[in-house]
Amino acid sequence: QVQLVESGGGLVQAGGSLRLSCSASGRTFRRDGMGWFRQAPGKEREFVAAISWSGGRTYFADSVKGRFTISRDNAKNTGYLQMNSLKPEDTAVYYCAADFGSNYDVSRSAPGYDLWGQGTQVTVSS
Repeated sequence: QVQLVESGGGLVQAGGSLRLSCSASGRTFRRDGMGWFRQAPGKEREFVAAISWSGGRTYFADSVKGRFTISRDNAKNTGYLQMNSLKPEDTAVYYCAADFGSNYDVSRSAPGYDLWGQGTQVTVSS
């Protein structure tokens, strides 16, 4: 029963905020990086943000820099994506993923990840 579960998605107006959570179970005491990706209808899955196991390295897609913040609480086995100043183009299914044993760094592309959540829908209205 190794899994990641996202929560916190929903419908918001442009300019609003949401916080997504990613809870992990079945894999403890591992130095895994965490990433967030999103996929809109008819589009390929794209990178959003990532954070290393210790939080020492973070990465953001250009489209979300200055608006989104990534964080994690390893004691709770939970990661977070704080999304502010949301735009209609942020509408997508958002997925969290684990980069097993990435240690001091973390991948910024989907093939680098080993475990994926089921996704949570984020819809931003204009």
